[in-house]
Amino acid sequence: MLTSPDVASGIAEQRQFFATGKTKDLSFRIEQLKRLQQAIQENELIIHQALQADLNKPRFESYASEVLVCLEEIKYALKHIKSWVKPQKVTPSLAQFPASLKVYAEPLGVVLIIGPWNYPFQLIIAPLVGAIAAGNCAVMKPSEIAPHTSKLVAKLITQYFDPTFITVVEGSKEVSQQLLEEKFDHIFFTGGTEIGKIVMQAAGKQLTPVTLELGGKSPCIVDADTPLELTARRIAWGKFMNAGQTCIAPDYLLVDKRIKAPLLEEIKRNIHDFYGDDPATSPDYGRIVSDRHFQRLDGLLDAGKIIIGGQTNRGDRYIAPTVVDEVSWEDTVMQEEIFGPILPVLEYSDLPEAIAQVNAQPKPLALYFFSNNQQRQQQVLQETTSGGACINDTISHIVSPNLPFGGVGASGIGRYRGKASFDTFSYQRSVLNKPFWLDLPIRYAPYQGKLKWLKRLIR
Repeated sequence: MLTSPDVASGIAEQRQFFATGKTKDLSFRIEQLKRLQQAIQENELIIHQALQADLNKPRFESYASEVLVCLEEIKYALKHIKSWVKPQKVTPSLAQFPASLKVYAEPLGVVLIIGPWNYPFQLIIAPLVGAIAAGNCAVMKPSEIAPHTSKLVAKLITQYFDPTFITVVEGSKEVSQQLLEEKFDHIFFTGGTEIGKIVMQAAGKQLTPVTLELGGKSPCIVDADTPLELTARRIAWGKFMNAGQTCIAPDYLLVDKRIKAPLLEEIKRNIHDFYGDDPATSPDYGRIVSDRHFQRLDGLLDAGKIIIGGQTNRGDRYIAPTVVDEVSWEDTVMQEEIFGPILPVLEYSDLPEAIAQVNAQPKPLALYFFSNNQQRQQQVLQETTSGGACINDTISHIVSPNLPFGGVGASGIGRYRGKASFDTFSYQRSVLNKPFWLDLPIRYAPYQGKLKWLKRLIR
């Protein structure tokens, strides 16, 4: 682990290690991926304890949404890495004949991974899998807002990896600013849009490419033609898991007014099924990560009419699963990403109206649509834009390494997960290899009389 004053020297040591070429070796990459897998498996309980201390995550959520996601990512990389690193042959043009053309996936060098606080283990370890698989060295900066998980990540990386290959820098936002002043070969940032702008601005000074996994107001549209009980259950699950502190949680409900009342009743019933009479006493319901975030969310409860929940406890940083009706786009709760257990409800009369409301906002990270009608499903997908989408579910599209994950516009730049992670931390090196046994004189000066032959050649 690096301390703040050691940052520059630590990066220099990583560059020296990268220059040896060892990280390009396939067997080295596989060994490091297996070592990361071992670190997670051997410390699963300790990881949960850190997540519980930071966010009061239940054991099931700690494993399913943090540990398991990382293990599946590693498993997928180990299964496919040999094909990923294999040079890809491409067909030469007639003008290049005789030559062989190949595209090599090359590592970028020393990369910086900055993690968020809401899934503080998964969202810094999952990108690391791609960085290792692609053959890079990495500097990791966990979020100081989840201090127990930050400390744990630093401990595990120090215990299982050589710091000249992977290291962790802990500290406040000032440490992050110091890191951003250094030269990296790629910066991978997960967090809020405003901080993402700062990261991108800093990267621009160094001409450093970035991947920005941001957020936004992810809509959940509910058509009248949908099974209300199951729809409500899936919405409540996606919204209130991790106390709503999920970048792809449904941020607001946009429901056909004909079914709004029964849908909200079903959501209320499912919240009770999940967390009992008093969610504050449920072992399966999380807490807000910090006093500052609690205060911000508490202020959002002033808008509209609370029809479910609304109870808070500042000392415990508890906010009940809450549904707010009678809100408008002018209310503060609809002006910013909520990132908490508050679900505002809007209604619409017909689907084009709902689509128009969604399209009037910045492009979201996720979009959810519930309907049995396949024509309407296709209409929503064709007429909206979002980083990812689920039809008749929430959240689940992030689970599979086969699906690239990322935003669009204000919700993010770039993709990761599975092969997309490998590609993010690689660059494509195009290589032409030409023998000496044939050398056509047509391409060499003098060009007198050769143009007509060139035109015939390329027809």
